[in-house]
Amino acid sequence: MVLAQVPVTLFTVVMGLCGFTLALRAGEAAAGLAHLASGAAHVLTLAVFAGVALAYLAKVLRHPQAVAEEWRHPVSLAFFPAISISLVLFSLVMLEVMPGVARGLFMVAVPMQLVLTLAVVSGWIGSRAFEHGHLTPAWFIPAVGNVIVAIAGVPLGFVELGWFFASVGLIFWVVLLALVMNRLIFHDPLPERLQPTLVILVAPPSVGYLAWVALVGDVDAFARVLLNIAYLFVLIVAVQVPRLAALPFSLSHWALSFPLAAVTVASFAHAAALGSAGHAVIGFGLLAVLVAIIAGLIWRTGRALALGHLFAG
Repeated sequence: MVLAQVPVTLFTVVMGLCGFTLALRAGEAAAGLAHLASGAAHVLTLAVFAGVALAYLAKVLRHPQAVAEEWRHPVSLAFFPAISISLVLFSLVMLEVMPGVARGLFMVAVPMQLVLTLAVVSGWIGSRAFEHGHLTPAWFIPAVGNVIVAIAGVPLGFVELGWFFASVGLIFWVVLLALVMNRLIFHDPLPERLQPTLVILVAPPSVGYLAWVALVGDVDAFARVLLNIAYLFVLIVAVQVPRLAALPFSLSHWALSFPLAAVTVASFAHAAALGSAGHAVIGFGLLAVLVAIIAGLIWRTGRALALGHLFAG
């Protein structure tokens, strides 16, 4: 593997596995089971997180020009906050087992998230012009990351910090949702390699629900609106599944994982808060789909890596 070819999009794998671990943990809690499956997923996530972080750090040190080219690319630019988002998500994964480590990861990730958000937004509104074709659902990633800070920050005691990042994330979600829907409806279809990013539409309202409930301490009307918007986007994406399944595999397929994990966790959280058996059923159904998707993604990623195709194109 040539380090210069390691893409920043590889951090979406870490995001997906973190979400998978949290979804399994929520499902085990809802079923009254021991955290065995989520424990195994936790170990896998730790290994992948370490491998991806070391590989990209080596790229930064040995091939800074290749990193600069990624940063200048109008599509890959939006994926850079996936680095800090991965750290925030891993702090959530570690929160129950090693709260001290979780706090340390959070303290590192939050300044990085703020810097990357400001840098990406400054890049969007800077001197260079973007075309409609450059806009994809991946542009939600910086917004989603800010909302996730609140989910981790509240249990760690950073409530006001959580309000700041949630506010930033939600306002950018509203703005970007209008832009992305305009692009999807009125302009050329997404390129094949980016079509799996459609699933990212599910993530902002899902993590928005979790952050809002954590911040206000209750399931209010706005929380219900967010969760049901997430369900609407799940249904919209489900209609596209046959087309997405026929696409050649690429790293962008990992965009399927985190959004589905987020809406799964939100469903279990809603079921627990209200004692809703219906939402628990939805959560278990989504979890079953998520397990199948993660298994398929791991197998296809391993196969592509063995064949030397993972970073091609």
